[in-house]
Formats: sequence, structure tokens, C-alpha cells
Amino acid sequence: KNIINQRIAVNDTFVYPEMFYIRGIYDMPFANCFYIFLIIVYIFTVIFNTFLIVLIYIEESLHNVKYIAVSHLAIADVCTTTAVIPKLTETFLFNSHFISYKACLADMFFVHFFSSMQSLSLAILAYDRFIAICFPLQYHNINTNSRMVIIILSVWLFSAVMISTTVLLITKLNFCQSTEVSSYFCDHGPVYRLACNDFYLNLVIGFADIALLLFAPLAFILISYGAIGFTLLKITTAQGRRKALKTCTSHIILVAMFYVPLAFTYFARISYNTRILNNTLCTTIPPMMNPVIYTLKTEEMMDLLKQIFAINKLGPVKCKVFSEIYEFS
Repeated sequence: KNIINQRIAVNDTFVYPEMFYIRGIYDMPFANCFYIFLIIVYIFTVIFNTFLIVLIYIEESLHNVKYIAVSHLAIADVCTTTAVIPKLTETFLFNSHFISYKACLADMFFVHFFSSMQSLSLAILAYDRFIAICFPLQYHNINTNSRMVIIILSVWLFSAVMISTTVLLITKLNFCQSTEVSSYFCDHGPVYRLACNDFYLNLVIGFADIALLLFAPLAFILISYGAIGFTLLKITTAQGRRKALKTCTSHIILVAMFYVPLAFTYFARISYNTRILNNTLCTTIPPMMNPVIYTLKTEEMMDLLKQIFAINKLGPVKCKVFSEIYEFS
């Protein structure tokens, strides 16, 4: 009988709520307008990134290391906004702020996982620019297509293990009081702080995620550009320096767009609504702008688009870019 009672006590150790309540941004002024804005952002994000991915896929001249990394960033962008905005849209359309316990864990995993893939993708692009500028003669030997694919698969695996561990530790917590999550999704920090028992391990893994998946990639990017800057100083001609730096401008803009708002969130003292608004924009605006910036700021992409429009104006000719799909007749 004592053994049975002990087993019941063990089984009753963890108290899981049936539902969590996502506070979101419903009490923010003009919240309805903001939800509509996010829906529009999501539509354009999917269109722009899909166009970029298809363009890279069907154009053989873009089948190189750099554009493998660019297409990977585009995939991460689409996945990030898909993890965030549809759920917010459901909240807006059906006024549904409740989410089941298991759905909350799934939401936590996918939002954090794909958000971390954005920062890691920017680090991969920095690695590509570092090799291209600092070791131009060895670039094609060091940075091969197969090696880039291995790097991408490795960061996916690393991020998946980190975020899976983070979510798994949530299942070791008791939730016996409030279940209102002060965020726009099942955010890890606001969720584990609702626990009744000790959440020290959750605190540690939370800091580890931030350090390894956000700030370690940023540190790598800064070190890479420090080395790139040192290499540019060795170039004797101003024209040569400008040409080398021009290949980095689009990436620098992407890094600033992603990390500056994040730094504002982590280091500035801001109100709840301002923090939620800033975090939401951090995960939605950069994915929409990334393909636009890479298209407008990258010489290869601009030349390709000019070629497409020039061919369309010529009339009955075969379009090189889309020759795998159609013939214009």
C-alpha cells in the first residue's frame, strides 16, 4: 500500500494546466490595425521569399555557395513568420487567447527554433563573406557547395537540440497558480516564470539559448567583419576597397535590421506593450525585407532581374532564366 501511495505521489509531482492564456497585444491602442498590418506583412514575406528561392533554384548561375546561404535565410524567414503570424491572426479573427498545454509547447519550440535559425543564417552569410574577402584565392577550395550544406545541416541540428532541451525542461515544472503568459506567443521566459516549483534549470537554459543562438552568432559576425576590415586596409586602391565592401553592404543591413531591435528589447527599460510590439516587429519585418534588400543591393540579382525584364520586352525569345519552365512564343 505504501508503494502504491509513493507511485501516486510521483505521478502527481507535475501539475500541468489544461490551457494557457496568451495575453498578447489585445489591450494595445489600435491593436486591430496592427493585426491587419501583420497579415499584410506575412503575405508579402511569403511572396518575396518564395520568389527569391525559386529564382535561385532555376537560375544555374546562382547555384553557388553564397546563394545556397541566401536561399537558406529565405527559408528560415518564411518559417519564422509562419510560426508567429498565423497564430496571431487566429487570435485576432476569433478572439481566441487560449492555447492548450501541448500546443503551447509546440508553439514555443517552433517560434524559438526558427528565430534562432535567422541569427545563425546571418552568421553563415558572414562566414561566406569572410572567406571570399580574406581568402579570395582559396575561396572555391575552402567554401564548396557540399561544405555549405553540411554547415547548414549542422546548425539546424544544433538549434533543434538546444530548443528541444529548453521545451523538455518546461515539462518538469508545476503550474498551480496563474496561467496568463505575458507575451504574444508561448514565450519561454514568461511561461517558466509562472511555475510554482524551482525553475533554476529553465533560467540557465534560457540564458544558454540567448548566448549560443543569438549573441554568439553576433560575436562571430563582428569578428568576421573585423577581419574583413583589416583585409580591406591592405588593398592599395580605393576602387578595390569599395568593390570588396560593396559585396558586404546587403548583409550588413540585414544584421543591423535583426540585431538592433533585439538589443533594444534586451537592454532598454521599456513598457510591456512596447516590448511586445518591438519583439513582434523583430520577428516579422526583417523576414519581409531580407529578400528585397538582397535583390536590390546584390549586383548579380540586379543584373539577372534586368536581364529578365529586357528579355520580356524583346518579345518572342527564349528566356534564359525560365527556360526550364516555359518558352515564350
